[in-house]
This record gives sequence, structure tokens and C-alpha cells, in this order.
Amino acid sequence: MSAVYLEQLTPIWNDFSKFIHVLHDERDYKKAVSLLDSLIDIVGENEKHPLASLMELVGVLITQYEDIYVSEL
Repeated sequence: MSAVYLEQLTPIWNDFSKFIHVLHDERDYKKAVSLLDSLIDIVGENEKHPLASLMELVGVLITQYEDIYVSEL
């Protein structure tokens, strides 16, 4: 990725990173689950929806957190 793209991304990322980031604690986890629930309501099963990849990314972050911090029954 070129420096020009990174410069364009920087102001957007400052706002966006409040919602999407590596989950470090239960508070982050709960916010991510809430965001995923909202995305599921909006996107549903429409893989062509503009937010489908965001929904997938949030799901990956949640799974990663659960694999590390949530014990299995």
C-alpha cells in the first residue's frame, strides 16, 4: 500500500478504530458482539452487501478473543 493511500486512510482510521480493533478485554468483546448483532440485522446473508466484509472481520475478531479468553464448557 502506498504512502498516499495511508495518508488518506489515517483520518478515517482515527474514527473507525473506535469500533474495529483487536479485542483486549470483556468491554471490547461486548461492544464487538453488539456491533456484530447490528451488522447481522442489516446485512443478513447478503454476501454482496457493502458491509458484509466488515461483518466477517468483526466475527473473526470475536472468534479470536473467544479462542484466547473464553473457556470451553
